[in-house]
Amino acid sequence: MTETLADIGEFGLIDRIHELLRKEGVQAPGLTLGIGDDTASFLPHAGYDVLVTCDCMVEGRHYMPQYITPLELGRRAMVLNISDIGAVGGNPLYALVSLGLRSDTRVSDVEAMYRGFVAELNPLDASVIGGNLTKSGDGPFIDITLIGEVAHDQAIRRSTAKVGDAILVTGYPGQSAAGLQLLLHAQRMKGLRDHPLVRAFNTPSHRAREGWAIAQSGCVTAMIDTSDGFLGDLGHICKESGVGAELSQEKLPISDVLNQAAQDLGQDPYDLILKDSDDYELIITCAPDHVGQICSAVSSVSDVPVTEVGRITDVARQIKLNLPDGTWSEMTPAGWDHFADSGGGHD
Repeated sequence: MTETLADIGEFGLIDRIHELLRKEGVQAPGLTLGIGDDTASFLPHAGYDVLVTCDCMVEGRHYMPQYITPLELGRRAMVLNISDIGAVGGNPLYALVSLGLRSDTRVSDVEAMYRGFVAELNPLDASVIGGNLTKSGDGPFIDITLIGEVAHDQAIRRSTAKVGDAILVTGYPGQSAAGLQLLLHAQRMKGLRDHPLVRAFNTPSHRAREGWAIAQSGCVTAMIDTSDGFLGDLGHICKESGVGAELSQEKLPISDVLNQAAQDLGQDPYDLILKDSDDYELIITCAPDHVGQICSAVSSVSDVPVTEVGRITDVARQIKLNLPDGTWSEMTPAGWDHFADSGGGHD
């Protein structure tokens, strides 16, 4: 018989979660009061600023349950938050997890979600220190608040890009967007479960280590992750910094697997790279003579590629794309909008 939440109740589930975290999670440093009381507490480290971010995932809006396992879902939900901490050069420490669940949810599925949470937190010496459970009358949801730290006044902002800066990007933006499109066309495509682009959508990678290393280099002027899509998040940098950007289409990194998927889908690969996507790569700006230091900083912690794709300009909020024939196309810096009339699973 499959055990459900209706069988063990809220407090039975809380006991299961506590035991799982005790056995499989790590104890983050500085924690003074953890799970088991009305609130958690921690001692901030001297000389560090506290970072706080939160993200919510709703079934049918941010993920499709028929295409993702509970373990993958837990990993994906935590990555969204880790990415935000990493994008300012910080380190994650403590997570608070709130879940809205149906009564017929299997207990094993909730446990698998928590294993996904700790799979992402443990390598960073971060831990779940509390949260909340409620019965969801509509779609299930996951709401995570993640607390981190960064050396005092050293958080990397999106508002400090400078005219003449080089624009860099980590990895291969658009892979998650391509994975979503493959899932949406699943009826005419077989064997998608282990497709690398579907994996990129279901269990994206954060760049927290890379973000920390970039911040430590002292060479970065601005940084942001690409959770709203490359153009959308570059647009955030341009808006907050009062600058514009020029991109070279020929320099945008396209992986072989994304190029093939674009052909299979009948789509332009550059649309997948530039527009809505659940990627968690980093857009970085720096002085042109510091590009090498940024690349070295990233290579010191991972093998994620870094590509120079353009320059910051003095025309506020204008983003232009240089096409291979030498002409320019003005781009609209729009990203994912929760309240726009569009479908799919985005952050």
